[in-house]
Amino acid sequence: MTRDRDPAGRPRNARPRDGLGRPLDRADAPGSGADRIPDDLVITGTEAAVLADRLLRDGRPFHAHEVLEAAWKSGPATERDLWQGLAQIAVGLTHARRGNARGAIALLSRGADRVRGYQGGDGSRGGDGSQRAAGRPASPFGMNVAVFVAAADDLAARIERDGLDGIPPADLSPGLLAGGVG
Repeated sequence: MTRDRDPAGRPRNARPRDGLGRPLDRADAPGSGADRIPDDLVITGTEAAVLADRLLRDGRPFHAHEVLEAAWKSGPATERDLWQGLAQIAVGLTHARRGNARGAIALLSRGADRVRGYQGGDGSRGGDGSQRAAGRPASPFGMNVAVFVAAADDLAARIERDGLDGIPPADLSPGLLAGGVG
């Protein structure tokens, strides 16, 4: 069986997936599984923030990850760490929802570390004393990065300390936008 490929020859995964991104059998009826984010999605930062926020709040972090990944692939290099880190946090939330504590801790922590430079409005980078890159807004694209990173850090620490069993589902659906709109 040949693999589906895009016009540039990169492999695509056309296989249906469930709400947490797990592949379903190809034999399942057409249209089964969750809606997919197109592999070739080109999206602005603002559009990505709004859509990822909605998907995260709806408990669909795998799909939010796909949107955030599209933003990093189509956005400027200066935003790469922001989008990659946010995508890693979304994957960490996916691992938590799938019951993989170790993967959740690793990806939540890695993503938070990558995004940390985009939080705060005083020009400082969180915790390590180095300066944020000039021109980075405190809330890029309307996102409340500081709150989102704090939620990822807190969740990783709680999972490491207590495991996944006591984590309320709402804690696995953090909002990304400032002001709680989405």
